[in-house]
Amino acid sequence: MTDEMADELRIRQLVESWAVWRDAGHWERFRSVWHPDGVMMATWCQAPFEEFIKASIEGWDRGVRILHFLGGSSIDVAGNRAIAQTKMTISQRASVENVTCDVACTGRFYDFFEKRGGVWGMVLRQPIYEKDRIDPLDSGAELKLDLALLAQFPEGYRHLAYLQTRIGYPVKRDMPGLSGPEVERLYARGAEWLAGKPLAPLP
Repeated sequence: MTDEMADELRIRQLVESWAVWRDAGHWERFRSVWHPDGVMMATWCQAPFEEFIKASIEGWDRGVRILHFLGGSSIDVAGNRAIAQTKMTISQRASVENVTCDVACTGRFYDFFEKRGGVWGMVLRQPIYEKDRIDPLDSGAELKLDLALLAQFPEGYRHLAYLQTRIGYPVKRDMPGLSGPEVERLYARGAEWLAGKPLAPLP
């Protein structure tokens, strides 16, 4: 195994551990995925990872369950830096307009990694939201969404944002999607990161 292959394997292990430990509530193990200055960008929380953990625990205690399913990865390594893109689906269940629903949102995790003191860790996670849908658990239930509210959110995570808004979260409305200026800016930040430049401030 080459050094680059070993680096890619370790990064993939961290990506997979993030999903398993976060969804299981294994917070101490989850912390080990990050470097101390790591930042999480999610629809409902944009913050340093410790604040993300705190908000996740608070949600967990209220019964909020957000699950993550992973697919294939593409990992670009440049010295002690890397960008990992991993196919994923976010699944969340909640009552929407008095109907219990599941939302599934498919996209990619776009992750900034760095190797410090021989240890890889996550510096920034920015999901890319590509498409989503909402389904009542009871196929016979009549779900009536507020179409004006729904239209306020980007197409890639419109239903996820609707659900999260309805249960009380402020949702960021300019996250990257499959195409558009937001994702192009993200790709540019990734290229700069691999070129050794400082991580540009978040918008």
